Amino acid sequence: MSGKRPRRVSVIGAGTCDAAVYEAARLLGRLLAGHGCDIVCGGLGGVMAGVCQGAREAGGRTIGILPGDDPAAANPFVNVPIVTGMGIARNVLVVKNGDAVVALSGGAGTLSEIGLALKLGRPVVALGPYGTLPGVRSAKTPEEAAAMVAAFCRDDQLSES
Repeated sequence: MSGKRPRRVSVIGAGTCDAAVYEAARLLGRLLAGHGCDIVCGGLGGVMAGVCQGAREAGGRTIGILPGDDPAAANPFVNVPIVTGMGIARNVLVVKNGDAVVALSGGAGTLSEIGLALKLGRPVVALGPYGTLPGVRSAKTPEEAAAMVAAFCRDDQLSES
């Protein structure tokens, strides 16, 4: 792309998570922001809060696409809350608004977002169990995931691994 706007990376994952997953999301957010990427997520807790916190700590911008009608429902690290009133149907907006998608932990909602992202032609990198799905690239660490996405941001394609 021409570089007219920062790349946006949709980060999807568990709405509630343990401290280790939260810290992985936080590190991922810092790394992606360090590569100049804006973060798009569902705007709530868990992985979404962790990635937004990390991105904000690194001076990045965060966009939360919320399921409800109240912008105050966004986690405190969201710069731009977008209300939808769509419930889980907002998942399509989360992945459609990223140039690439990184999945970290999660359940059925995350799985649905991966499917939508693949259907929309978005490159998907997964940290964790979803890395074995057809069409999904697997990363072992937040550093590896961020590097894969950064390569896409530079070259308009994810590096194969």
